[in-house]
Amino acid sequence: MDSSKSEELKNAMVVLDKLIYQPQREAENLPPDRPHAFIYFLTIRNLSDRRFTLLGRKWILSQADGKTEVIEGDKIVGETPTLAPGESFSYNSYHVTAVNTLATGSFHGVDETGKPVHVKIPTFEMIIPPTPVEDAD
Repeated sequence: MDSSKSEELKNAMVVLDKLIYQPQREAENLPPDRPHAFIYFLTIRNLSDRRFTLLGRKWILSQADGKTEVIEGDKIVGETPTLAPGESFSYNSYHVTAVNTLATGSFHGVDETGKPVHVKIPTFEMIIPPTPVEDAD
């Protein structure tokens, strides 16, 4: 679904509840070209006056090396949550990267009348912590 043809839902919001860096030594099966994992916890809140169903998402990952990766897909962690006014939906997932990355995007779906809508994901940074330097005594 093209978010340029949908209405941004006012008073619906996405909150980044937590962002955790998963060190390579603790994460299993990370691709060698993207050895850094970031686990994010998001809550989507419907503070609008109408019900909506989220059908998918679009992430835009702007990497420190100048590359941009766009990830689009159906559903949100396998679900299509419907949120009535006052309800929320929380989930967690992850991104893997090789360099510091800026993440933003949107969730898209339809409101109770079938009109295409979207909710913006706030921009957040995934900063790879510096590697500790071992003493060379």
